[in-house]
Amino acid sequence: MLRRIIYIASFTILWSMGSCTRNNDDTVIPDVVADAPDRPAHFPEAYYKHNPNTYSKAGYELGRKLFFDPLLSIDNTISCGSCHKQQYAFADIPVAFSSGVNGLKGRRHTPAIFNMAWNKSFMWDGGVNHLEVMPLAPLTNPVEMGESIGHIVYKLNRHKDYPSLFKKVFSRDSIDDQQMFWALAQYMSNLVSATSKYDDVYRGKTSFTQEELEGYMLFKNNCATCHAEPLLTDYSFRNNGIDTVYTADSGRYRISQLSQDWGAFKVPTLRNIAVTAPYMHDGRFATLQQVLQHYATGVKSSATVSPLLIKNGTPGLQLNTEEQQKIIAFLQTLTDYKFLSKEGLSE
Repeated sequence: MLRRIIYIASFTILWSMGSCTRNNDDTVIPDVVADAPDRPAHFPEAYYKHNPNTYSKAGYELGRKLFFDPLLSIDNTISCGSCHKQQYAFADIPVAFSSGVNGLKGRRHTPAIFNMAWNKSFMWDGGVNHLEVMPLAPLTNPVEMGESIGHIVYKLNRHKDYPSLFKKVFSRDSIDDQQMFWALAQYMSNLVSATSKYDDVYRGKTSFTQEELEGYMLFKNNCATCHAEPLLTDYSFRNNGIDTVYTADSGRYRISQLSQDWGAFKVPTLRNIAVTAPYMHDGRFATLQQVLQHYATGVKSSATVSPLLIKNGTPGLQLNTEEQQKIIAFLQTLTDYKFLSKEGLSE
């Protein structure tokens, strides 16, 4: 049972300043910086720091190459990018469960991957607590990529391109697992989505329509405690009332062993929610309409259901159809079309 993975860096790599490139807002940034360049001003401070994993453009590009390389799977057929596609905010749609090696299926819906630098834990149950080792789970899971870390490192060292690419970034004569995880972290921590209509409204560049504004107010009154702005999640674990009995997937309980965590799953960000269907940890809802209907009148009572989903003693938020549609109109403003099509994020 995976409880906690604690990663401790053993030394610091020092870098000199290199040439410069431009960020998507036309600000000039150096190709080697102490921390990652893409940190929106209206976001809180990122949890993940590039220390000692100093960010560099070459490190980012190496991480991107690894992310989309099926070499990291046991049979060289599945990459991280196989299940995390940019046009879907690095989720895998429309399937509820992604296919791994040998066509095997996972048992939880593939989450979207962006704004990862603000996460303190990963996976639906929070079973991994550091970005730099988050890939360990899918890489070694027998129904996902099915590899061993040692064999991946072996293949990378024998590859015609990777030894020179790793040496350029980390100045070592051979590749080890720390460098691999560092490179992947440099890439994943800089998949930043912060240019949706919602963000433009925040910056004063545009305004909500009347329906979007009314939906936003309903959202703030009913949803924003868990889906806290501006990241649209508080990263907590909650039972959202999709089941009444203890099911085969115990959620956060598997990690914490606390009875109150049975059936609790990580609160996902609502950013880009319109393009990441299906929804919930098991992909049971195909549309946002179904999701809103669940929260309005479909919440099932249980010993561990979140009290925030009980209104006037009754499970559910008691939202009528018109109110649900207004909230959906607001949720549509969270789609970051620039991020979904931005060059340099995919292979």
